[in-house]
Amino acid sequence: MKTVLRIIFYFIAVVVVVGGAGTIGFVHTMNEVMSGYDKATPALTNVQVPKYDANKPTVAVLLANESTEVFDFLVPYEMFAMTKAYNVYGVAPDREIKSLTGGLDVVPHYSFDEMDAMLGKSPDIIVIPFMPMLDEKKYAPVREWIRKHSGDKTTLLSICNGAENLADTGLLNGKSAATHWGDIDRLMKQYPEVQWVKNQRYVPQGHIVSSAGLTSGIDATLYVISQQLGEGVAKKVAEEMNAPSYDYVKNPQMQPFTARLSDITYILNNAYQWSKVKAGVLLYNGVDELDLSAAFDTYAASGTTTTLTVSSGNEPVVTKHGLNLVARYQINNVPKLAKMIVVGTDAESTAAKEINQWNDSGNSSQLLFLHREAAGRFAMGPAFEDLARQEDILTARFAAKRLEYRATDHLKLEGSSFSFEAFGIPVLLTVLSLLAAFFVDRRFIHRKKGSSIDRSDSR
Repeated sequence: MKTVLRIIFYFIAVVVVVGGAGTIGFVHTMNEVMSGYDKATPALTNVQVPKYDANKPTVAVLLANESTEVFDFLVPYEMFAMTKAYNVYGVAPDREIKSLTGGLDVVPHYSFDEMDAMLGKSPDIIVIPFMPMLDEKKYAPVREWIRKHSGDKTTLLSICNGAENLADTGLLNGKSAATHWGDIDRLMKQYPEVQWVKNQRYVPQGHIVSSAGLTSGIDATLYVISQQLGEGVAKKVAEEMNAPSYDYVKNPQMQPFTARLSDITYILNNAYQWSKVKAGVLLYNGVDELDLSAAFDTYAASGTTTTLTVSSGNEPVVTKHGLNLVARYQINNVPKLAKMIVVGTDAESTAAKEINQWNDSGNSSQLLFLHREAAGRFAMGPAFEDLARQEDILTARFAAKRLEYRATDHLKLEGSSFSFEAFGIPVLLTVLSLLAAFFVDRRFIHRKKGSSIDRSDSR
């Protein structure tokens, strides 16, 4: 019995030290990834809003008060804008700066009230990205606005775990829906009234369309475009963005991903990758939204990298399709970086002014032109490959899996097999906790037992 108790003592020591350190690390990483804009708000007098055309249908892509998934927001926004057939706007409860995961910050085009006043009716399409529901008071306006505009004449398109936000409204009750493979089992328990589908990239249900994990949102968006504008327009968008495949648009059936032992690399990276790479992402006028997503939803979401937005001046940067971004740092005040990521196949000409300013600043950080040799490739591919070189192949493979990216046969992943830091630190903590437990055992428990025997012999 005493031996069993000592084993339990050693086990508890390991759990407390290794688990405690990992929990603190994981929470810290998640807070960093979903951190909100915390700088002094710059003058926003230059904010541009795409011109409204009453002859075009309107797409409202939602932004939450706290945080919004970066891919879920940027990519559908760009895709609808690429058609040039829609008014496309970023819409939020108010016009304050909103943060996307990874630290990219956006100025909404309209508040909910402003859009209602401008349209005088519901938007034709509402895109619902994943928005963590952390604070009920802050999140409630999003839920209420979706419900307000949930009539049959409005298409509701949820991207990835935006299906949870849609389920939260009750509008999915009795309907089928898709969501991210890593969340679906939890949502099956949380929202049993919804018929969750695991083997489809997207699920259409009347005026509601829900997609599975992240890049599945491309297929769902293309499906909506094909239904409204024709397949020719949808195929053109897919070709222009070098989408990995159009096949899923016509047939969304897929073999679902499931959790595997190798996926533990994601947890370990977030929990024990304490010396994270600090990478800048250069924002410049005309930057492509999908290219930006490739940086933020690959590096930052892997748990290995802190991404910092950098621009040439303290004013909004306007993307290729009219989003207003605000950088958290300028070239003259950015902290020391391991590298500066510059996205876009034509970045060296489009961002020439910013690149020259960076070079003239004396900053020694490496400039990484992520898409320099990526013409004709889907934007995520080069990011996965660079992540493998920066970190390890296991991390890059899970980054692709997390994004539901299935064209992995085209990737050239080179680097270490796994992260020595992420796997090594918990092993080291286990050894240290066992040594500490052994010391306590010998110094106090075992000694106390020996002292009791000595006192018994003396009598």
